[in-house]
Amino acid sequence: MAPAPILTLADITLGFGTSPLLDGANLSINPGDRICLVGRNGSGKSTLLKVMAGLVEPDAGTRFLRPGMAVGYMEQDPDFSAYGTLGDYVRDGLDPADHFRADMAMEGVRLSPDIAPAAASGGERRRAALARLLSRDVDLMLLDEPTNHLDIGIISWLEGFLRDTRTAFVLISHDRAFLKNLTEATLWIDRGTVRRMEKGFAAFEDWRDKIHAEEDLERHKLDRLIKAEGRWAVEGISARRKRNMGRVRRLQDMRAERAAQVRRSGTAALAFDAAPGSGKLVAEAEHVTKAFGAKVILRDFSIRVMRGETVALVGENGSGKTTLLNILTGAEPPDSGRVRIGTGLLPVTFDQNRAALDPDKSLWDTLAQDPELGVSGKSDQVMVRGTPRHVVGYLKDFLFDETQARGPVSALSGGEKARLLLARLMARESNLLILDEPTNDLDVETLDLLQELVLDYGGTVLLVSHDRDFIDRVATTTVALEPGGRATVYAGGWSDMLAQRGDAGPVGSGQTVAPKPAPRKTAQTPKPDVSDTAARKVNRQQVDRIEKDMARVSAEIEKLETFLADPDLFSTAPEKFEKASAGLLERQERLAALEEQWLELEAGE
Repeated sequence: MAPAPILTLADITLGFGTSPLLDGANLSINPGDRICLVGRNGSGKSTLLKVMAGLVEPDAGTRFLRPGMAVGYMEQDPDFSAYGTLGDYVRDGLDPADHFRADMAMEGVRLSPDIAPAAASGGERRRAALARLLSRDVDLMLLDEPTNHLDIGIISWLEGFLRDTRTAFVLISHDRAFLKNLTEATLWIDRGTVRRMEKGFAAFEDWRDKIHAEEDLERHKLDRLIKAEGRWAVEGISARRKRNMGRVRRLQDMRAERAAQVRRSGTAALAFDAAPGSGKLVAEAEHVTKAFGAKVILRDFSIRVMRGETVALVGENGSGKTTLLNILTGAEPPDSGRVRIGTGLLPVTFDQNRAALDPDKSLWDTLAQDPELGVSGKSDQVMVRGTPRHVVGYLKDFLFDETQARGPVSALSGGEKARLLLARLMARESNLLILDEPTNDLDVETLDLLQELVLDYGGTVLLVSHDRDFIDRVATTTVALEPGGRATVYAGGWSDMLAQRGDAGPVGSGQTVAPKPAPRKTAQTPKPDVSDTAARKVNRQQVDRIEKDMARVSAEIEKLETFLADPDLFSTAPEKFEKASAGLLERQERLAALEEQWLELEAGE
């Protein structure tokens, strides 16, 4: 007998504005579940997690937590006002005998317990919230983007922790490798509906594409039914009124169903157009060293970056990735060694801190009053790689609506701020992209598009990222920075680097790569009934045959109508006119009969 669910949500409805984020959502979380929660930016993932945690009250529906069960939630913006140190916050509420759990969690996320909250960075605060959750004895953990602000070494440690835990968890993350390695089930929020698949994130994209294809097919069928019924409503005979009114009501119902269907969100229209090419050499460093006091960042480092390469810089936080980026772009000099910067470079920078965005400005003014985009003062135009575009039209390419255009940047989510920054950068000509953690807060679809754009970009890319999957997909060279000033250049992406390192393990992790957990056994799907499959096949063949007949008869009707359109035909050739008229009536009746058959077969599928 299967164990009772830890948490159940039934008929949950929640809306902000005109369209509901959640519309009758139903789900249950069972002991041992390892679930990823996915969906477009703004689809309601974080809100659903808060409903699960009991932090947000839905408009309708019920939340049931099995008695005796405990749920832990990773707070996004914790209140540290009552604590002298981050360690006090992490240990708060634990029995003194369990303080070792908090100490182990803080060691795992590399957090000093003695840091005062006022002196802590945003990343340290998030790591404190993560350590607090991991040290609790709960039955269900809810983690919202736990890998943000974590370096690859800490991500590797967290991955191992979650892989070994027996606690159920629901996980939101943009890190595909993290999701693929850990999850065994998927919750997908799509236009207010929550769907569940008993497979992990590795199978999500195929599942999503299959559902979209099925929706497109059903929408096509419904459009054909509406078109056929609409033709009958206009051309039909008014006899047998009782049945006819039933068909009119059916047509109204189908039109209402079609109107109620929620259109899928589009994909941001991202496009990086490279400016005229730079010189063949973009940057060259020879025997470079760099230190800040006693801390050595680079020791005898050399690299040559050529036009068209995508170079990824990886390493733990504080290892010197940003410093190396500044040295390679000429923004910061080395202590010793030689650096050559190429000619004709037009760089644009994607800053992970979104420092280029003024939170008090509107989205409109962020673009229309940007001197770097060739406009200034009050304007409704933005210069997009030399071509004027209306601000609202350009923002719509990045999935912003007209009401957001006049709103402040501060009202945007993390993913929306990333899209706005990308919109600003993509309006400029460039041949050198400097991408500092570009994947943070982006949904899967936008990540896919960003990956394609980087691959198709005609210039050079310098990339700082902790996203192993993204590095694997785009990097031609990977530079691994480690403590002590050691920096090693590897050909290829993250997986290529691991293969070349052998047993050295991931950068900064201090451990070897752990094997992926074996997939949990699931019950076999019963085979479909053979007779039912055969009947469906026959039915599909009949539909195809009828559609071909309808197309042929429609073509004949069109020819006869063209022939009868001659105003002199009746007076000059009355016999031909009568024969053509009879033929037209016969084919119209034949088409009506075929449409009746087609409607019955389609409705029965």
